[in-house]
Amino acid sequence: MPTFLGQNQYGKAENRVVKITRDGATHHIKDLNVSVSLSGDMDEVHYSGSNAHVLPTDTTKNTVYAFAKEYGIESAEQFGIHLARHFVTSQEPIHRARIRIEEYAWERIETSGAGPKETGSDERPKHSFVRQGQETRLTQITYDGESWEVVSGLKDLVVMNSTDSEFWGYVKDKYTTLPEAYDRILATQVSARWRFNWTDDGREMPDWEESYEQTRKHLLQAFAETYSLSLQQTLFQMGSRIIDHRGEIDEVRFSLPNKHHFLVDLGPFGLKNDNEVYLAADRPYGLIEGTVLRDGCEARIPVDLSNL
Repeated sequence: MPTFLGQNQYGKAENRVVKITRDGATHHIKDLNVSVSLSGDMDEVHYSGSNAHVLPTDTTKNTVYAFAKEYGIESAEQFGIHLARHFVTSQEPIHRARIRIEEYAWERIETSGAGPKETGSDERPKHSFVRQGQETRLTQITYDGESWEVVSGLKDLVVMNSTDSEFWGYVKDKYTTLPEAYDRILATQVSARWRFNWTDDGREMPDWEESYEQTRKHLLQAFAETYSLSLQQTLFQMGSRIIDHRGEIDEVRFSLPNKHHFLVDLGPFGLKNDNEVYLAADRPYGLIEGTVLRDGCEARIPVDLSNL
């Protein structure tokens, strides 16, 4: 039976690069996990094993570290754009580059002022950090030599409302045991991606750092300010608020596992549980997913976020 080669790509995954910028006594850290994936005129290496069109994956790894020095890391998005442009424009067989980046945040440790000062300076050194555990920032840059697609986001952002959430009026059948709730805990671990409408070099790029900070802020504010009758309703309000306030974003997709909190029955111990003591269940969990779009735009973020 004849066969032929389908979609293919190759590259170097999970290149960990930490860039420290020393601004006198104050240091700044960018901590990235960069994965490079390249595709193009690569049929022959699969059919005959010829590497004539293959840029070694070790070279892509070296490029990541060299670019961290050459260009610095202003933002995950900007760094990914530099890399994608380089691979597509410098290697004729490469027609498309996809750069995925995770960014790990570090928070500066404020000192008491009792430590040593930098020689000849009244300013205390600012070079101690603690790794933040709130969420991981994400971006994916795709470039084909003509147009760009930038999809950024975050994962593992755990949020909770201890009130202002209900769940009732749902379909019931003979297998339903869940009681209706008129005051419940609503908690989720947000995984979100948003797609920018910047696609070509002829337009001004967004301010990537400000965009991330503001998008995250609106996401959190919508979660906190929505009186929720369902997690689906909260999802839509979060996406709508982002699109309403951030003109550079056309599409937002969420994957929201419902982190269930069940009231514990304290009756056997002669105690009344007045919405105070809960069992936090990690699994199984409800999984709510959905996309919110600017009017007139098409969905392009993959439904399965793990395939981003």
